[in-house]
Amino acid sequence: MSDLRELYQQVILDHYKRPRNFQKMECANRHAEGHNPLCGDEITVYLQMDGDVIKEISFQGAGCAISQSAASLMTTALKGKTKAEAEELFKKFHDMVTGEGNGADPMELGKLAVFCGVSEFPVRVKCASLPWHTLHAALEGKDESVSTES
Repeated sequence: MSDLRELYQQVILDHYKRPRNFQKMECANRHAEGHNPLCGDEITVYLQMDGDVIKEISFQGAGCAISQSAASLMTTALKGKTKAEAEELFKKFHDMVTGEGNGADPMELGKLAVFCGVSEFPVRVKCASLPWHTLHAALEGKDESVSTES
């Protein structure tokens, strides 16, 4: 298990140091902003929707390694997915990082499983879930800023 944790830490650090899809998307037709006052994480998620499909997704922001790597991995996992598929993945991810749900296998989440240990650190759950809550607001077309304090 120690080797697995080390691998997970390496993946998280890689996505933190070299985030994927980190850019403002000029052609976005939806976006949302989120922040975590406790940790200082800030993120903007940009979407280019083609009907119900996430054609393109990117983000910009600043914050801890958990929030930034979660945003990076989220964007790589969701490109080409439908809104319903994205919401289902969000639910599974949230259940995993909070330790809730029906005990589904984290491996169902692919690379997002690297965050399975977050549930052991409750203060970090908000860091890992901020990009996802921000994504949800963008998918819904909400204009208000998302905060982990609410």
